[in-house]
Amino acid sequence: MNVKLWIFILLLFLSFFVKSQEILKTKVSDSIQQKDSVATISEVIIQSSRRDLKLNQGNIVMNVSGNKDFKTSTNILEVLRKTPGVTVDSEDGIFIGGRNSPAIFINGKPVVMSNQELQSYLRSLSPEMVESLEVNTNPSSKYDAEFKGIIDIKLKKNTNLGWIGNYIGNTSVNKFNYRENSLNLSYNTEKISYNVQLGYNNGISTYRYNALQRLANTNVMRTQTYQKDDAEIYAIQMAVDYKLNDKNRIGVNVRGNFRDSERIRLGSLYTVNQDETQLIFNTEIKNPTNYFQDNYGITTDYSFQHKNFKLNFLGNYLSVKNKQEDDFLNSDKPTSQLLSYWKSDLLNKISIYTGQIDVSQRIGDATFEAGVKLSDTKTNNMIRYDTLSVNQQFVFDPTRSNQFSYKEKIFAGYLTYSQKFNNLQINAGLRFENTQSISNALTVDSVVSRNYLKWLPSFSVSYTFNKSSELSFSYSRKMTRPVFSQLNPFRFYYSPLNYWIGNPYLQPSFTNQIKATYRYKNWVTAFTIGKETDVMTRYPIYNPETNVLEFLGTNLPYRNFASLETSFPVKITKWWNINTQITGYYNHEFRPYLDEVFALKIYNYEMRLNQVFSLPKGYTINVFSNYESKTGNSLYTIKPRYTVDISVQKAWFDNTLNAKISFNNIFDSYDQRLEFRHKQIIDNQFTHWWDTQKLILSLSYSFGSSKYQTKNIQKTEEENRAR
Repeated sequence: MNVKLWIFILLLFLSFFVKSQEILKTKVSDSIQQKDSVATISEVIIQSSRRDLKLNQGNIVMNVSGNKDFKTSTNILEVLRKTPGVTVDSEDGIFIGGRNSPAIFINGKPVVMSNQELQSYLRSLSPEMVESLEVNTNPSSKYDAEFKGIIDIKLKKNTNLGWIGNYIGNTSVNKFNYRENSLNLSYNTEKISYNVQLGYNNGISTYRYNALQRLANTNVMRTQTYQKDDAEIYAIQMAVDYKLNDKNRIGVNVRGNFRDSERIRLGSLYTVNQDETQLIFNTEIKNPTNYFQDNYGITTDYSFQHKNFKLNFLGNYLSVKNKQEDDFLNSDKPTSQLLSYWKSDLLNKISIYTGQIDVSQRIGDATFEAGVKLSDTKTNNMIRYDTLSVNQQFVFDPTRSNQFSYKEKIFAGYLTYSQKFNNLQINAGLRFENTQSISNALTVDSVVSRNYLKWLPSFSVSYTFNKSSELSFSYSRKMTRPVFSQLNPFRFYYSPLNYWIGNPYLQPSFTNQIKATYRYKNWVTAFTIGKETDVMTRYPIYNPETNVLEFLGTNLPYRNFASLETSFPVKITKWWNINTQITGYYNHEFRPYLDEVFALKIYNYEMRLNQVFSLPKGYTINVFSNYESKTGNSLYTIKPRYTVDISVQKAWFDNTLNAKISFNNIFDSYDQRLEFRHKQIIDNQFTHWWDTQKLILSLSYSFGSSKYQTKNIQKTEEENRAR
């Protein structure tokens, strides 16, 4: 174990020791009347931390604006990295419970986008613009069956008349630069509010992939890939929110997001004999790509409220167009002789219509809610491959080309009941979803038609003992449909001998989950246990004759899972705060693979330490460290990894000008290293590396006479599955 990890564990132990002394001191001093509860232990001052955390029916709610833990964070993505129960990976993907992708809500409304568009949007939100975050890891039947988790971002609101503006600029510096710019303008009258948001991002990001594989013929092959993306993104949204009267409100949002990316992927396949003394082949790979994406969306929102009755209608239209052109050139590196050359041309079009109505009625202490939703999705995909022949002519390749269309209609409804009996809160709900879908792989003449109805119940109960402690239990049943890319039977190449392919026969998975949460002051502990059936995953198939490794989509029979998580803040001195998070995971996956069944029990843990130093003259320093233990699944082992970030923040002119400097992944230690467990099948190990070691300069400036916040983008869960 290296010195850096020992330092991390030492700091973690210190936080445990300090917290235990704080609890002990609290118990001793309960019978003593003091004006201020302050104790000195070996020159360390223990005080009660400001309450920036609470529970809402078992869900963690974190204050963001004004929270010292987040003052140095440049955007909400960095805030989420430090939020209990949430993980942000190397590619800025967001997960809760270790593996579930949550829906993102803004002020109680879903904002579900493609990964890239969502990341750009979250980077445009600074911590100063956000009131709080609520992490719901076990949503009720009120929400779409697809939502295994929800992160609700509450924006700060102010109803002052007038206008307000905010500019955020971020520059990430490593070998290359990446720049992000966002301008928000809002104007509010007594009846109408107007909002315009403009975004422009551009720059270069890099990625590396290395693999070592011992082939069936005893040769040893090393794969190296270097990828550079030069992207340019434009975003615009315009919204009008009109208050007809005290009971009626209507809003319209029009948006567009446009991406233009040029990617170059360079690599090699270097193969030698078993004792690595003789070269078998050395292939050089070039894969230039042009990628374009155009998104258009329109959202209408109407709400009515009278006394204890509420009604809301949400309608949405989304159009997505993706176009990608690739060249694959493979040459013999020693002689530069061209070995093979093929081209691909991909066109993908998606259109989504959704409409939903929600009503609620409060009767005494009880609240009844009901709603219906209809969505209609159509997607058309075409990919064409042309291969260079011996006559130096490009010839259509029917073995890899394909046309695929997918149509899906979902009709859903729900009914929920909630009531509070003194300190006891009870919630129950039932949801149904009827799905009708047709997938058609035209080239191979394969049609898959489905029509199924599923009932999804939920139940929760919470009890508040006093202001310092509360306990909650919840149960839910969820359904996860495969995203469109998982159904699409197209080949997407990593290298000439490695690609993944979709499976139109994938079934939806179902998850039954129970969660218990207990809070004592700012110390929160949560235990989750559940079972998922028809688990969707990818598995590798190796062809020993061609050395091709392909990843195919499949459903596993089931997996059992559990997690135990605890988080607590400690105020060591007036200028030093520590927030500690520890999570343990259990995963038991039943995986038939080839002619065997693998069912390993995997245990792993994750530790985070977030230290905040409040210095004189308004400077704030933050040191964030994260350690992930050895983990994996029934087929792969994933090696341990860690990261350490440091950042500095300072505000001027009554907090209207805010500057931040961050150095992320200081030791460049957050790469992902995997190894295949069963070497008699595939002897393979590989590493993914992303350029997460970077210096980030951030500047935000607020101006104008008002801070009125209009309703934000409102989207549906179908948009997330359109990526």
